[in-house]
Amino acid sequence: MRSVAAGLAPTLAAAILLILPASGCAQQERESEGLMGSITDIAGIEVGHHTLTERPTGCTVILARDGAVGGVDVRGGGPGTREIALLDPVNSVQEVHGIVLSGGSAYGLETAGGVMRYLEERGIGFETGVAKVPIVPAAILYDLPVGGKPGVRPGADCGYAAASGAAAGPVAEGSVGAGAGATVGKLRGFGLAMKGGIGTASEALPRGLVVGAIVAVSAIGDVIDPSSGEVVAGVRTADGGSLADARRLLRESTVLESSFGENTTIGVVATNATLTKAQATKLAQMAQDGLARAIYPAHTPWDGDTIFALATGEIEGEPDLVTLGALTADVVAEAILDAVRSATGLEGIPAASELSGSR
Repeated sequence: MRSVAAGLAPTLAAAILLILPASGCAQQERESEGLMGSITDIAGIEVGHHTLTERPTGCTVILARDGAVGGVDVRGGGPGTREIALLDPVNSVQEVHGIVLSGGSAYGLETAGGVMRYLEERGIGFETGVAKVPIVPAAILYDLPVGGKPGVRPGADCGYAAASGAAAGPVAEGSVGAGAGATVGKLRGFGLAMKGGIGTASEALPRGLVVGAIVAVSAIGDVIDPSSGEVVAGVRTADGGSLADARRLLRESTVLESSFGENTTIGVVATNATLTKAQATKLAQMAQDGLARAIYPAHTPWDGDTIFALATGEIEGEPDLVTLGALTADVVAEAILDAVRSATGLEGIPAASELSGSR
């Protein structure tokens, strides 16, 4: 047993104990569980990044050219989204053709227009009788303070470029695409934050089923390895040299310095199972459990946490949503860890690989 709040009062510490794995390295355990792939391990799913050069920001596009049943779950209090309503199971459109994750705050929602243009040029979209209309929901994260040029943000050209580069092969992680300007650990403001990023993971199930996730992490909270309870990246101490641990800060009633809408974790989970829109929505809901395991605090009024779900329908038959949802939460947590472990630091915003005490 290990306390997640060493040094706190014994009664409080006892109330928040975590059970650690019995033995073995956490990384080796994840490898043995098959959690080391990417969302593109699901046939029909492609990923493309575009990173702007003027400042650290960009967008990431997840394509399903043949269409995929979509769902979404929004838990954060400050979301920035597009085309969310059509994913409601009661509404008519059944499939989407792409999802965009973007930096640039609300300005970044323009990236979806570029993805629509790319797909339209290739005859991909919802048939209306007079034209095919690509269905491309999107979500954004706030990165405008990063790099000192808030007027530089992803637009339609970024979306088009990311879609043009989308492929089914290995996916770049860390400080690229929507993760280029992502930051974490902002309870004490940007001055003591660390670098976030984008990460991906997948897991193979019986019968040829696969679940995968890609997540752009720019949370107000810390990123914590669920297998050990150790903080990987997050708010730093006043001297900037080590991790302060958000769990301790919140229990000490430290004054918070972050602001509404300046944080969010956005992502896409996917499976090759056959799901209805209602089932895809439930998959997105269960996937949020992985976000809550790996980020503390999560789903706050100041975060816009949003998870999309895609089901390609390659594997037929009634799905086991309990298993699908549980393992999808696992790959979401792993993708979040990969995002910060793969990130590259910026001036004044160190990455996990650069800060003493990060793991």
